[in-house]
Amino acid sequence: MIIREMDEKDVEAVSAICIVSFLRSIADTLSKEGISTFSTIAASNAFLDRMKGDNLILVAEDDGKIEGVIELKEGRHVAMFFISPERQKKGIGRKLLSSVLNHAKVETVTVKASLSSVPAYEKYRFERKGETGESADLVYQPMELKLNKALKIS
Repeated sequence: MIIREMDEKDVEAVSAICIVSFLRSIADTLSKEGISTFSTIAASNAFLDRMKGDNLILVAEDDGKIEGVIELKEGRHVAMFFISPERQKKGIGRKLLSSVLNHAKVETVTVKASLSSVPAYEKYRFERKGETGESADLVYQPMELKLNKALKIS
């Protein structure tokens, strides 16, 4: 398993992982509008656009196959973090998160976690900060991780 920066050739596989994982674990908790919003954010062209900005997107690759993705926006905010459903709970997320945190530009990294992913983020030592919110029909729990308190994830 290698962790590396996403390349343009990876966008279709990355988009597919995000959408499949979302449909299996999050979509049934949201409105049609929320599902539509996520589909737009997870589309291949949206990833290509974000690659051109100040977003670091890392992928986990195993035997030439993309198994997971994590996106760090502006060196401070986890924007996308998905693992192929059949490969979850095998340490891929831990490796991706550990790798991306090495690129953080701040002492506190934030995430707007989907409600179903809150336990996973808590396992990685993120703490809930504030009440649940909603943006473009996506429901989320604000969370943060203080890097000086972070468990050595690797």
